[in-house]
Amino acid sequence: MPHGDITHIDIPADDLDRAKAFYSGLFGWDINEVPGFEGYPMWQAPNKISGGGFGLRDGNLQVPRSYVEVDSIDDALARVTELGGKTVQGKQEISPTSWWAVFEDSEGNQLGLYEGTTDAG
Repeated sequence: MPHGDITHIDIPADDLDRAKAFYSGLFGWDINEVPGFEGYPMWQAPNKISGGGFGLRDGNLQVPRSYVEVDSIDDALARVTELGGKTVQGKQEISPTSWWAVFEDSEGNQLGLYEGTTDAG
């Protein structure tokens, strides 16, 4: 996905099974556990492009959070600070070729960042 595209949406849930039944029934989303991410069911829309996951509602995830693809999380977080926002969760590895972070914008909204490459080299 190009820089700036929405790539993932986290949806908080108090009951993961109930949330999975609701969203698969409402939108026809394919919802599965992914090896390495047990307890975090991933959903994919019928277009096979849009997707996200269900996380248990906790202190870090209270409302849905969209993730935006960026070329560089480090550069994006520096720009967030320059523009009056702040880093909430610094860069974290998902896999050897992908990372995520969370920032708060100038209005108090939290969004996620996603950076990924197609190869490890």
